[in-house]
Amino acid sequence: MDTPIYIIEEARLRRNLQLIADVARRADVEIILAFKAFALWKTFPIFREYIRSTTASSLSEARLAFEEFGSRAHTYSPAYTDGEFDEILRCSSHLTFNSLSQYERFHARVGGQASIGLRVNPEYSEVGTALYNPCAPGTRFGVTADKLPEQLPADIEGFHCHCHCESGADVLERTLVHIEEKFARWFPQLKWLNLGGGHLMTRKDYDVDHLINILKGLHTRYPWLKIILEPGSAFAWQTGPLVSHVVDIVEDKGIRTAILDVSFTCHMPDCLEMPYTPEVRGAMASPNPSEGGEVASPSPSKGGDVAPGEPFSPPSEGAWEAYRLGGNSCLSGDFMGYWQFDHELQVGEEVIFEDMIHYTTVKTNMFNGISHPAIGMLHLDGSLEILRQFSYDDYRSRMD
Repeated sequence: MDTPIYIIEEARLRRNLQLIADVARRADVEIILAFKAFALWKTFPIFREYIRSTTASSLSEARLAFEEFGSRAHTYSPAYTDGEFDEILRCSSHLTFNSLSQYERFHARVGGQASIGLRVNPEYSEVGTALYNPCAPGTRFGVTADKLPEQLPADIEGFHCHCHCESGADVLERTLVHIEEKFARWFPQLKWLNLGGGHLMTRKDYDVDHLINILKGLHTRYPWLKIILEPGSAFAWQTGPLVSHVVDIVEDKGIRTAILDVSFTCHMPDCLEMPYTPEVRGAMASPNPSEGGEVASPSPSKGGDVAPGEPFSPPSEGAWEAYRLGGNSCLSGDFMGYWQFDHELQVGEEVIFEDMIHYTTVKTNMFNGISHPAIGMLHLDGSLEILRQFSYDDYRSRMD
């Protein structure tokens, strides 16, 4: 279509869901969907074929779980508020407090309506990007072991611990050493242990068998504990692209910028935050053509596992056409990197960003009134269903 669109591919989504369901079965754990990475509720009928629950971190997410997914959420929030707490509780089966003070303030209002948990901080994480490191010094997340009483309050039934971000099974193995060292003496008082998200088990190089063995070992050591994982990215990893179009090409100081009908700051903000280097179909990341040198790699590429479509063969040396890709908002920094194509880009041509479903879709905004891409699903039979199109009314209603 001639407008920008996120396309989630049903076949790829089901592939991920099948793998996740298989891990849950083989390891005897519960794996639930974290809405902070994926909340496209029109796909929930597919999800319900494979999983039973979801995790929420706000009133809106808890309501989405209860009203659209059809089950009460495992809810954690850094700070519950008086005005929202009772409604969050209504929509939650598990409710985790971030601090002992939040527990003291609200736990009596739970009244047995949900299983109460406490977020704990093992003071260990291998997440390299500070913005995403939940255990960095001075973190606002969780209670450290030195602040816990030897005997937990009777209504605390679980610990929640989140330390990962798109991590491998080996990272979980090392992290568990610290979790158990800090908190295992309280495990006999608990019913469940939530190991949070960031377990990227659907990534091509992830050692799934090792993950299963780690979780089985945890069961052996603490057979009474129900183990819960709540990844977000793993569910929607590599499930579809963002299709954009070239609307103009400008040049300044030797840099050619292809301006697109999408915006990085509006439609791919996680690529600026993390930062990720997006994968562009049919192109290769390039150094700044005006400076030469090596391609910067600040973090793992988003979309780096699979390149859908025909394999891309680099052209012969000297045949590259280099462009910086720019968004269509008024933010000066609304651009991303440099890419080399095997031809000159033309106005109207598609530029396809791979792996733009997880995190990207939940973080979009309407800054500058930029037209929001549509959302579609490519079904198993090859048909494309438009799930959502956005209009001026969507922009206007945000300020209504």
